[in-house]
Amino acid sequence: MRIATFTSEGHRKVGLVSTDGMTVTPLQLTQAQAEGGVLTLIESLADGGSLPEVAGPAIDLDNVVLDAPLPKPRRNLWCVGRNYHAHAKELATSVFKDNAARTDEWPIVFTKVPECVVGPRDDVFVPSEVSTQIDYEAELAVVIGKGGKNITRAAAMSHVFGYMVVNDVTARDVQVRHGQWDMGKSFDTFCPMGPWIVTADEFDGTRTRVRCWVNGELRQDGPTENMIFDIPTLIETISRGITLYPGDVIATGTPAGVGMGMSPPRYLRAGDVVRVEIDRLGAIENKFV
Repeated sequence: MRIATFTSEGHRKVGLVSTDGMTVTPLQLTQAQAEGGVLTLIESLADGGSLPEVAGPAIDLDNVVLDAPLPKPRRNLWCVGRNYHAHAKELATSVFKDNAARTDEWPIVFTKVPECVVGPRDDVFVPSEVSTQIDYEAELAVVIGKGGKNITRAAAMSHVFGYMVVNDVTARDVQVRHGQWDMGKSFDTFCPMGPWIVTADEFDGTRTRVRCWVNGELRQDGPTENMIFDIPTLIETISRGITLYPGDVIATGTPAGVGMGMSPPRYLRAGDVVRVEIDRLGAIENKFV
C-alpha cells in the first residue's frame, strides 16, 4: 500500500494512493485521528486493529496538498551519518575526518527534532542569520511498525512498517560549531518527507536507488546496497537498550555528492530547488526560501 496524509477542502485526511500515483482514496477517520497522519494507522495496526473503511470516492492527487506522512512524529527522528562508502570517503578529509576510524565499526547515530518535519512540496526556510552552509542529504527512511527493545538483526525486518523519502537538510557550520549534530540538523523545516509511506510488503528498501537533483543538476545517485550498515543492522543497533515504538523513523544515511563534499563546497541558497527521488518509492521536491 501507498498511504498518504493530505489536505483536501481545508481538512487533513489519510488515504490510499493508487498504484499509478494519480488518485488518493480517503479513509474513515475522525478529524482528530487524521491530524496524526499515517501514525494513527500505524499505532492502530500495531495494537491489533484493522485498516479503516474508505470514506468516499478517489480524489485526483492534483486536487489535494500532500502533507508529510507523519506530520507530528511522536518523538525525535533517528538518523544515521556517513553510511554509504563513497559518502564516507568524500568527507574523509573534511572537518569530520576524526570520525573516520569509527565509521566501519559502529554507525554514527544522531536525531532531528519532530518540529523540523515538513511536507514533500513545502518550502524549506534558510536560516541565513544563523548559517551560510546549508546542505542537502537525500535519504531512504524506515518507518517502524512493531515496537521493541534489543531487536535482533534476524528479526529486524519484521518490525518495519514501510518506507518513505526524506531530505536530511543540514547547516554544516552549525554542525561543526557545536561538536555534535543535532542542532545543525534540527532547524524548522529541515526534514521534508514523503510523498507517502509505501508498506514493506510492496517495497524492498535493501535494493533501491537514491538520487538527488539541485536545480535540475544530478548531485547524488547511489544504490542502497552500498550502505556500510544495512537496515537490519541499524535497527538492531538503535534498539540496543532503547525501546523503539510504532511510527519511529530511521533515516538511513545519504550517498556521495553532498555540497560539502565538493571542491569547492557548493551550499544551497534561497531560490534553489532540491528534488529527492527513490526508485519505486516516489519523490519529494522543495524550494529553499
